[in-house]
Parts: sequence; structure tokens; C-alpha cells
Amino acid sequence: MDEDNLISKKELLDLMSISYGQLYRWKRKELIPEDWFIKKSSFTGQETFFPRDKIIDRIKKIKDMKDDSSLDDLADLFSNKVSEIKLSYENLLNQNIVTGETLNLCKELLPKIHELVFEEVLYMYICDKFLLSGNISLDESKTLFTTLMKNYSNFGGEDFDVIFIRKMGTGFSILCSTKNKFYIEEYAKVIMALNINKCIEELKLKLK
Repeated sequence: MDEDNLISKKELLDLMSISYGQLYRWKRKELIPEDWFIKKSSFTGQETFFPRDKIIDRIKKIKDMKDDSSLDDLADLFSNKVSEIKLSYENLLNQNIVTGETLNLCKELLPKIHELVFEEVLYMYICDKFLLSGNISLDESKTLFTTLMKNYSNFGGEDFDVIFIRKMGTGFSILCSTKNKFYIEEYAKVIMALNINKCIEELKLKLK
């Protein structure tokens, strides 16, 4: 983990105007993942640090939403557990989950079914974000969708990043655990990357 992007517990409590008790209550309720609490040696002994961007974003969301949602509901929202839903193609369009172009493209790659489970909607949602960014073509998005469909379950709920790389005009997608570093060859370029847990959280909010 990039040490320059860590924030100490003391700095976090001061910056976000929260108490020690609040922080650890949210941890117990699983609003903040255990692996975000990083123990590191310091001149005073051991100190707790957090991934700066992730923890600040999460605490802002908790503070914004806690008056309207229970902590249990927030824990479900922030978890990487998929929702047990079934949606029709019409639902996706009516709720503005994905664009019609993405929907038609992905329908070609799915079995002829009338209802979609959460994972299938998630693959479409991710492809839609890549397409709307203008960073990948329609054919490349098909490859991305297929990569997600074939490999998502291999992570078993572990957090990972969806990465699209291009070299000399040729694009390819990678699913990489957030716990692992990866390196790419010379002249290759990371075009775009999305975090799967963040996409799950966004999609759950859209489907509420």
C-alpha cells in the first residue's frame, strides 16, 4: 500500500470531527472494513493508519446517510454482498441504470432470459461506465463484459479492480485483486480502472 496515501487515526478523527467511539462502533457494525485498520510501528509504539481516500469517502457517506438509514442498512450497502434482486431489461432502462446502447450490446452476450440477477446488472453497469467515459469501443466493452462474466465468481467476494489497458492500439481488460501490485510492459497504458466494491455500492444505491 502507498504509504504516502495513508492517514493516521488521530489525524482522521480531527479531520472528520468524529470520536474514537464512533469510529470503532462503525467498525463493529462493519461499516468500515477490518483491513482498513493498518497497524504500523512508530516512535511511540504502534499506531493505526487508514487508506486516506477510502476512509474519508466512507465516513462522509456515513455522516450524510446515518440520519435516514439504520447502521445495519448502511452496513449492507457498504458490503460487497450482492443484492438478491431480479430485474427485467425494461426495469434497467426505466430506472436509468444503464443506457440503451449498453443494454443491447450486453443482451447479445447473455442467455435469452427475461430477468437479470444482480451480478449480471453489475457487469452491464461497469461496461456502461467504461463506454460513457469514451475510453473504450463497443467491441472492447463486449470483451470486458465477457471477462467479468467468466471471472467474477473466482474472487469469492474479495475486492478487486477492473482495469483496461491499451498497447499500440490493442486493448485488453484485467481483473486484479486490490491486495496485489501489478506492473505493465513498456508502451502499455492503463486507460481506465474501476473498483468493484465501489461499483457494487453505487449500484445498490441506484436500485434502492
